[in-house]
Amino acid sequence: MGKILTAAAAIVALLLAPLLAIAAVFIVVISPASAEEYRTTHCQGTLPGGALPATGPWRPPFQQQYVVTSSYGMRDHPILPTRRLHAGIDLAAVPAGGVVVAAAAGRVTEAGPSGEEQGNVVEIAHQGGVATRYAHLAQVDVEVGDQLHSGQPVGIEGTSGLSRGIHLHFEVYVDGTPTDPAPWMAQRGAPLNGIPVAPSPPPGEQPDPDLPGDGEGGVGFDLPEPGDPRQDSLVNPPLPVPADVQELYEGAAREYNIPWTLLAGIGMAETAHGENTAPSIAGAQGLMQFMPATFSAYGVDGDRDGSVDIHSDADSIYAAANYLAASGVHDGEQGVREALFAYNRASWYVNDVLYYAHAYGGGTVLAEPIDCPPGSGNPDLPPLGDERIRTMLQWAGSQRGKAYVLGANGPDAWDCSSLTQSALATIGITTPRTAQAQRDWLAAGNGYQVAVADAQPGDLFFYDSYLGPNTIGHVGLVWDPKTFTSIEAANPRDGVGHFSYARSLDNNIFEIWRVGSVSDIAADAP
Repeated sequence: MGKILTAAAAIVALLLAPLLAIAAVFIVVISPASAEEYRTTHCQGTLPGGALPATGPWRPPFQQQYVVTSSYGMRDHPILPTRRLHAGIDLAAVPAGGVVVAAAAGRVTEAGPSGEEQGNVVEIAHQGGVATRYAHLAQVDVEVGDQLHSGQPVGIEGTSGLSRGIHLHFEVYVDGTPTDPAPWMAQRGAPLNGIPVAPSPPPGEQPDPDLPGDGEGGVGFDLPEPGDPRQDSLVNPPLPVPADVQELYEGAAREYNIPWTLLAGIGMAETAHGENTAPSIAGAQGLMQFMPATFSAYGVDGDRDGSVDIHSDADSIYAAANYLAASGVHDGEQGVREALFAYNRASWYVNDVLYYAHAYGGGTVLAEPIDCPPGSGNPDLPPLGDERIRTMLQWAGSQRGKAYVLGANGPDAWDCSSLTQSALATIGITTPRTAQAQRDWLAAGNGYQVAVADAQPGDLFFYDSYLGPNTIGHVGLVWDPKTFTSIEAANPRDGVGHFSYARSLDNNIFEIWRVGSVSDIAADAP
């Protein structure tokens, strides 16, 4: 299929309700009103078993992989001769017979047989007038009155009641009214996309990660363990880190969202934290042993003295963090290994550095544990249709005035990527959680890059920010391309609102991507 060419003109009107100050957008796009939809290409998690970490108060009702077999809405009943509202979403674990878990903390209000249709049911009352219902269970493992934490098992999926196969029928009620679980859960950072999500720890057993104040994400993954082969670390034990050097490691690590111990691992492997900074046989120099040509491309003024000096410990350490970020250190566990291999092309070196890093305490890489295959997008995809763009932007505009809180998944506060993730969820599209991962998800086959001059309402823009000049750190939605107006969760000071993305056009990275006409439940893409 050839790329469907579109031309767009946007008429954007902001209607500010006196009390709510919510912006409503009206869009006229000369494009297919109802484009054919293709199945979303999902990236893979890189935690053990391919599972993502559980983040936020809400999570999917399975821990293992699952598929969506029927969505919310009007449909012909599969057994009864009637057409009516299917008031939930059907999920089937892979393999069948999966453990069903509570989607959020709450109190059990129903547990056991519940009539002919839904069979064995568990219902949980949550805060804010929300209730979730789990039907067709083969086994119920809770009792009425039980207080559950998010992710606590409630039973086993089954086929009790009127059912044609083993599955979970999952419902969400808000003030007693059923709502579509797919967008509702995605807007709370728990998309029902079939990707496994690791078990949720009981309250108090897992502290929140120490996230940077100006970043985004709220997720992370542990440094990978060292493997084999190793070389120098077999004979050279990790030495104590001098206090002044550790301070530099920690400062660079905060700026680039990596554990300081990873930089310490490199510093130990290269020069024993500055004990031997003589140029190598190949010509590498400084505490972190950069070749001059590489340093000229990635050098950073780490001590803010106005110059970038390969022999400055601060500049060398900050340059190492910058180089790791540019080499994909935030792209899951394999990304860490590939970034270290780029630093010094030897497998034993990778394992030596990881051995030293763990000896100094290990740590968490503050990024999404998602592995998107490299790609340049899919120009054969048609763009989103008018109605889906309108729905997405109207929802995003309704969030105007809400707070920016790092790691927040809504509904009362957002960071930049949770807002875009939830906006796309309103039209049945599940994306990864962080800005870099969302861009990589588009490049993996869910969209295509467009020129700034060709931007349309609903496109996503990405640019480098807190992770340094070589890594994407921010994402927002194009609202009105004629005036470079965005709708985005900007920062803790400004919160969610309309801003100008023109301020970032000259960044080292600035890209605009168009989401293709994809959906979580659709045919395969061309």
